Amino acid sequence: GHEYVDLGLSVKWATCNVGATKPEAFGDFFAWGETSPKNSYTESNYTYSNNPSTLPLNKDAASVNMGGKWRMPTKEEWQELRDECTWEWSIQGRKGTGPNGQFILLPQAGVYQGSNKKGVGTYGCYWTRNLSSSDINRATYYNFWDGEKPDCKRYDGLSVRGVFK
Repeated sequence: GHEYVDLGLSVKWATCNVGATKPEAFGDFFAWGETSPKNSYTESNYTYSNNPSTLPLNKDAASVNMGGKWRMPTKEEWQELRDECTWEWSIQGRKGTGPNGQFILLPQAGVYQGSNKKGVGTYGCYWTRNLSSSDINRATYYNFWDGEKPDCKRYDGLSVRGVFK
């Protein structure tokens, strides 16, 4: 299996991004609803046209790539992580310490827009399983930044972190 951390929250969080083997590694990037990384992330090569409020597991990059009980977090689970952890910047990214003293590291991997990787070392963007409630061209994502704030569409390549209950 995959290593995880119990932060004392409603779900257990993977210690690494999908496609990474250590917490500070960036891992793979995925368009929302796609389960394989690619070299370029554009509207014209985006393959997922359905508009579910929540991604089905067969279109969930964490579920498909990690298997078993793993899946992408919901926007509520990301919000819980954001609200219930104490956050600090580290050289490798954003470190969150949970209510029970355990911690998680989220690397500032940036995003792929087209074939360009933007924001490496400046921001991190992570998909949720949820479609945006206000714009079907967008899905909900968790982000943190130091400087430039990211603006991501469904077809952009973002990081994915797995969770399970």
